[in-house]
Amino acid sequence: MGHEPYIGQQDDDRPRAKHRPLPANMHSSGEGADMNKRTARSTSKLTTLDEILKEQGKLDEFEAVAIKEVLAWQIAAAMKAQNLSRKRLAERMKTSRSQISRLLDPKDGNVTIATLQRAAKIVGRTLRLELV
Repeated sequence: MGHEPYIGQQDDDRPRAKHRPLPANMHSSGEGADMNKRTARSTSKLTTLDEILKEQGKLDEFEAVAIKEVLAWQIAAAMKAQNLSRKRLAERMKTSRSQISRLLDPKDGNVTIATLQRAAKIVGRTLRLELV
């Protein structure tokens, strides 16, 4: 009766993996020895996604979509936590379900701050905007 081996621990009853010899060009004394040397990479030549989007003139658009996606996700999460349906949210906001669908659609940026504030209040949150 032994104990079970931990992950990564060898069990004495298990067959061991056979090691194959390295090809001649992979030995430390051979030509391939340089393959294992690490070279430091510089990040100065890398381009960020923001830089690419800025060059293409799409940075503002992508930032707006990202903000809307986060707001839609937060409202939907708060609705789920309160077991609040789209229909019930629409009733409480005194608006249509199609307006709620637009509010929760991350790709639809045509939502007013007033609508966001009303939705936030109903789900027990506060909308906070800031310029940085």
